[in-house]
Amino acid sequence: MTRLIDAYCKALEWLIAAMLAAMVLLVFGNVVLRYVANSGITMSEELSRWLFVWMTFLGAVVALKEHGHLGTDMLVSRLGPLGKRVCLALAQALMLWATWLLFSGSVAQAKINWDVEAPVSGLSVAIFYASGVVFAVSAGVLLLRELWRTLSGQLRDDELVMVQESEDLAQLQARQDDASPSK
Repeated sequence: MTRLIDAYCKALEWLIAAMLAAMVLLVFGNVVLRYVANSGITMSEELSRWLFVWMTFLGAVVALKEHGHLGTDMLVSRLGPLGKRVCLALAQALMLWATWLLFSGSVAQAKINWDVEAPVSGLSVAIFYASGVVFAVSAGVLLLRELWRTLSGQLRDDELVMVQESEDLAQLQARQDDASPSK
């Protein structure tokens, strides 16, 4: 299961990079065309906005898998292993509930907007809302797996706090993980 999730997240990283490249080409090309040829790419702004939303949701899936989201552990870090485990399980259950809300809302919006065409591209607006569905399904699988690991006691004590206190600490931890001999 871990290898499948790793491969999925690696594919998402490549997809995010491709989306970013497409955004850069669309926006830069549009700017150049406006100044040089007094014309532009009509769909540039709309597609760039849609790509940005998709990148954000897909990036959130990767960050969730890597425990890269920022948070505060001021209280939880002072608890014992049982307290940390209870807080983590509660947090994961709340995240699953929020993910369910996002999923049901995104599905509802996609259904409502299935026949609505975007003003410039003419694409179905449901594509825009599908990003929430993809995120919710992916995050739900990851959260259920992590909740199972928490409740079944598979997590070590040092894994019971799954947030990063600051971006600097997150980068330092990522460098240490990359340099560890187990990889």
